[in-house]
Amino acid sequence: MEQGGYIHGYSERERSRLADQASALEAILHGGTAYPPESRVLEAGCGVGAQTVPLARRSPGAAIVSVDVDRGSLAEARERTAREGMQPVTFLQGDICRLPFPDASFDHVFVCFVLEHLADPERALRELRRVLAPGGSITAIEGDHGSALYFPPGNAARNNIGCLISLQAQAGGDACIGRRLYPLLVRAGFSGVSVSPRPVYADHSRPELVAGFTRATFIAMVAAVKDRALAAGRPPAAWEQGMAELERTAGPEGTFLYTFFRAVGRK
Repeated sequence: MEQGGYIHGYSERERSRLADQASALEAILHGGTAYPPESRVLEAGCGVGAQTVPLARRSPGAAIVSVDVDRGSLAEARERTAREGMQPVTFLQGDICRLPFPDASFDHVFVCFVLEHLADPERALRELRRVLAPGGSITAIEGDHGSALYFPPGNAARNNIGCLISLQAQAGGDACIGRRLYPLLVRAGFSGVSVSPRPVYADHSRPELVAGFTRATFIAMVAAVKDRALAAGRPPAAWEQGMAELERTAGPEGTFLYTFFRAVGRK
């Protein structure tokens, strides 16, 4: 991404993590998002298409255009939607801050897990507003790593999460952007902005969320920055202790709470 950096990388493991996340959290993240048939919908920053699949499934008949700056991710997104038997989606390469569309080209804009990676998310939101028709809506969904609460507690785990947050900031992003969505959309010119927190809670009575979110999404996301964290000075023993503490949150007595934020506004 031109304005920042996708700190998680483009490995096969990361593509799998994104798919696990989308599957485990579809009802939580996409609840309330559905677009009418024949409406023009832009998905900005589609990545490998992990969120494109539920977006298309929940809006049959909508004309969806999904844009991403990375060619490899777009190829994976095309393959993913084809495998899932989704309605046709148009995939185009483009920079979210310089979209290749005229003003007022879309009725709705959907952006998920993209703003956190941008050095200037407000600029991107202003560009998304430009291509939105008058009266059209934007839906923006982001996480907030600072919202993670868990049991058993552990300072080493907290420091590992802090490493991820710091590394993303160094790359030009904000891993805690969820709490900023309201002021960002307002400053970008959207009206009627409303934000709803979408908490995810997992314990041993919810094994599907422990597997799909605590382990396959959050812990995997932290584990993926190990090399960068060590290069930045995190002691190896402290890192491994932190990962062991995070793993205990997915154990029989562990609990994990994380909050996503969904913002909706209009032009």
